[in-house]
Amino acid sequence: MAGRDAGRVDVVVIGAGHAGLAASHFLSERSIDHVVLERGEVANSWRHERWDSLRLLTPNWQSGLPGLPYDGPDPDGYLSMGEVVGLLDRFARFSHAPVRTGTTVTSARRSDDGYVVATDQGPVEARAVVIASGACNRPVVPALADAVPKEIEQLTSFDYRDPSALPDGGVLVVGASATGVQLAAEIQRSGRPVTLSVGEHVRLPRVYRGRDVLWWMDASGVWDQRHDEIDDLERARRLPSPQLVGTPERSTLDLNALSALGVELVGRFAAVRDGRALFSGGLRNVFALADLKMDRLLGTFDEWAGDGAAGERFEPTRVPAAPRLQLDLRSGEIRTVVWATGYRPDYSWLDVPVVDEKGRLRHDGGVVASPGLYALGLPVLRRRRSTFIHGIEDDARAVVAHLAAHLASPSP
Repeated sequence: MAGRDAGRVDVVVIGAGHAGLAASHFLSERSIDHVVLERGEVANSWRHERWDSLRLLTPNWQSGLPGLPYDGPDPDGYLSMGEVVGLLDRFARFSHAPVRTGTTVTSARRSDDGYVVATDQGPVEARAVVIASGACNRPVVPALADAVPKEIEQLTSFDYRDPSALPDGGVLVVGASATGVQLAAEIQRSGRPVTLSVGEHVRLPRVYRGRDVLWWMDASGVWDQRHDEIDDLERARRLPSPQLVGTPERSTLDLNALSALGVELVGRFAAVRDGRALFSGGLRNVFALADLKMDRLLGTFDEWAGDGAAGERFEPTRVPAAPRLQLDLRSGEIRTVVWATGYRPDYSWLDVPVVDEKGRLRHDGGVVASPGLYALGLPVLRRRRSTFIHGIEDDARAVVAHLAAHLASPSP
């Protein structure tokens, strides 16, 4: 799909995922001239940067986009990657988004009356720019990866597709958020023994009191909390994704479930010394904190329900009797390390001083600290729900309203 050939528009949107397409939808509603630039295809990261078995964590009834609510036969199921791609393709057609595919942005800089966005297909000038290129452009791999013995294969969740591509033998999965626990379970079931390195994590049951736990997040208003109401916003934006998996049986995939599968749990991967992986102690405290936070959240749901019913409580995370503090990476026990240690956005192309020393975009609810520059699709952008597909509608509507007011103001 391609928009009209234009060297100048009112707005450039960078990225044709759900955030960029939602921005385009509301820009079109206001008849604002714009183009959406996409380095690959619509939904490019969903097509090419996810493992084969991945499904959304959110139930299908939450997979609606502006003007296009979910209308399929399985509202309580979870979309596969192919279905997500189909949803975004459908939304692009529905909203007549002016997408230029195969167009890589190489830089964006200020000009006298807006921005010049340079691409491998030529420059585009605009009065405003919406950065919707995503929060998961690059995997985060700690520096200690350089000290892992060369004979061990290392890959990230971007590289991983399925267990059959891994060498035979043991696998060390580093990171216990949604990605880490899902990969650990899948690889363990393939017959390869898995050791999971666990740090801070968010534990949740898949189902609570007969409903998907994310129904409770939505109905109780937890997800509606605004960014300017959160005490420690930076921490909220850095929280790991909850330990959830989307399966037909709506099963819970927490550390107890992984232990039952035979996954070995160890502490945070702290260092490599003389070919040995060193893990931090204190698993008991890490587990207790995650359990405490889960119980507090479930208590919030019970209080909101107001029915006096005794809420479910779940078995505490079981602590291994003697968790290993080190592992000899030269022994042959581990043949592969999978880094599931998070992601970060890529702003290397952005020639505007709005990125802090940690590579984070400085913004207030998606309004970036440069006139006419905006962002969408980042964690807790405007609300706690911002991270998820169904959270983009309110964010995009508000950001485009601010952008429209900017365009209507007199030029400096």
